[in-house]
Amino acid sequence: MSPFRVCALYRFTPFDDPAGLRGPLLDACLAAGVKGTLLLAPEGINGTIAGPDAGVAAVLAHIRALPGCATLDVKEARAETMPFHRTKVRLKREIVTMGVEHVDPLAAGHYVEPADWNALIADPATVVIDTRNDYEVAVGSFAGAIDPQTHSFRDFPAWFRAHRDELLAGGKQVAMFCTGGIRCEKATAFLKAEGVADVFHLKGGILRYLEEIPAAQSAWQGECFVFDERVAVGHGLAPGSHGLCRACRMPVSADDRQSPLYAEGVSCPRCHATRDDAARARAAERHRQVQLAEARGEAHVGATYEA
Repeated sequence: MSPFRVCALYRFTPFDDPAGLRGPLLDACLAAGVKGTLLLAPEGINGTIAGPDAGVAAVLAHIRALPGCATLDVKEARAETMPFHRTKVRLKREIVTMGVEHVDPLAAGHYVEPADWNALIADPATVVIDTRNDYEVAVGSFAGAIDPQTHSFRDFPAWFRAHRDELLAGGKQVAMFCTGGIRCEKATAFLKAEGVADVFHLKGGILRYLEEIPAAQSAWQGECFVFDERVAVGHGLAPGSHGLCRACRMPVSADDRQSPLYAEGVSCPRCHATRDDAARARAAERHRQVQLAEARGEAHVGATYEA
């Protein structure tokens, strides 16, 4: 079994004093040898952590002792190497940034279990929306899902308001999904605040769906981008085929790596045109330092994705 336990987690719950929770939570992570990033805000907690089994268990126990977190839901995977370089506990205004006032994430839509998801999205009365960013959707999505082509989750409210009439034409219900469930859950709360009654979201997100639904029965196409060193996963949460461009931190496919615009550690087809010779030279030197560190059996800060 792979030595590192990776846990993606979130919980919408009111925290009266997030700043007061930060120090003890950071201390718990450091004491347990757990790395990754956790976000605290008045609306709850969100993040991904990784470490040895006992260490992660200790941190999860600490989190579950926080107000409203006793039933914390966690998506787990294994990793051969530590997917994070640092331990961070950050204070934020929102644990997932939408930028819309007066959206109560506790007033979300209806959860749909992975086992029931295929039937819902196959219903002609359902409009299916991928609430993730454009570069994530490019790696994989559910067949027939609408891609809002947003660059940030903050763009989603404006996109929905601009397309509301066509999306809901004929009285359609809305089903939304995201990587781990947090963005689509908040998106359903936003739609309800906008007066949309029939709103559903995939419980546990794509990760739980890929974990529980066999490939032969799956409506998922491609891989699922994840915000750690695994880059992307497939069914059963097996490692995917995508890598990460160290220059722009975007996923790169096997086809991307065959492009003349791709240089490992320097550029990819997505970012090549946005970087001048000086920027590419800096990236090349960083990549050289990473390779030298690897040859010495050391970790290099430029070699690991930062959550």
